[in-house]
Amino acid sequence: MNWKFWKKDNSAAKTNVKKSKTREWLDAIVFAVVAATIIRTFLIEAFTIPTPSMEKTMLVGDFLFVSKVNYGPRTPITPLAIPFIHQYLPFTKLKSYTDAVQWNYHRLPGFQTVKRFDIVVFNFPGTNDIDGSSNDFPIDKKVHYVKRCVGMPGDSLRVVNTTLYVNNEQINSIKGEQQMYIIDPPSKFEESTLREWGLANADMAEQNSSALMLTKEVATKIRQLPSINGVNVYTDSIRKESSMFCFDNFHQFNQYNFGPIWVPKEGVEIPLNISNYKVYEKAIIHDENNKLEVREGKIFINDKAVTSYKFKQNYYFMMGDNRCNSWDSRYWGFVPETHVVGKAVFVWLSWDSEASLLHKIRWSRMFRLIHD
Repeated sequence: MNWKFWKKDNSAAKTNVKKSKTREWLDAIVFAVVAATIIRTFLIEAFTIPTPSMEKTMLVGDFLFVSKVNYGPRTPITPLAIPFIHQYLPFTKLKSYTDAVQWNYHRLPGFQTVKRFDIVVFNFPGTNDIDGSSNDFPIDKKVHYVKRCVGMPGDSLRVVNTTLYVNNEQINSIKGEQQMYIIDPPSKFEESTLREWGLANADMAEQNSSALMLTKEVATKIRQLPSINGVNVYTDSIRKESSMFCFDNFHQFNQYNFGPIWVPKEGVEIPLNISNYKVYEKAIIHDENNKLEVREGKIFINDKAVTSYKFKQNYYFMMGDNRCNSWDSRYWGFVPETHVVGKAVFVWLSWDSEASLLHKIRWSRMFRLIHD
């Protein structure tokens, strides 16, 4: 109502001014970008599976939604960035963000905490990716990985002849988990047969099929073939892999026989000495921002001689379900809580790049919930 009736009211006229088409499109685009950014940051984000490290639970070409609200959305650490672009501008080596402004890590309340055997998406904690490329980015701009959490904060974990033990309890094979099996005698299977078993080219360890990446269910099927004498899980208790993240004179493991090691837990103080510091060196230096040195058999943190260390945050041990073809925590160490992005919950599309044109889409995996 116009209380100053002696003055002309132009508000209605102003309200009815028609926006130009350009202005309408610009407003719509700005609104869409802001809304999508809020959804991706605080609710749910889309990812794709690029490698076979989680087969057969998740396949190369699976497109999934990852929930940020389950564990609580992480607030942006690098807020000044171009929306929807993770590290570099397309077709360039120009960063899509500036680290001139860096916010401290903070996580909003979620519905749950990370649980053992959850499939988790996280920012890779190392400084170099699997191909040797630099991953020295701010936490929220590091490469995204997806693995299964098998070790919780405070757990003791080991792998014995490919069998996983957590807190001295044997963990039964997870549905979809693959191991390398040796076929006796070496056999050449038809491609149609391999596809019937759910195997792709990436599952072939050798050209003549003397070794295959199999689930327990498929291994049982092959054992029943009349031409097969044996199908046995491959293991190696002799070879030591220097690429293990904690490799030294006290920890000479490989992917088939690993540990035992203890997973760091927030607030827990552990003895720290020359025989165990290598397991926690990376976490203490890179994830908790300390300087650690060894001088004459003694441990120094920030130039002070120490015999113990108290962890500032929780850590997790992640492994791929394709156990013999997974670059995971056995190679690069623990995942700090600050790096957790969200929980994988839903496959909305699955694309098989190796299939014929009419079979590119894996219809059976469409709109499929991811069960832990």
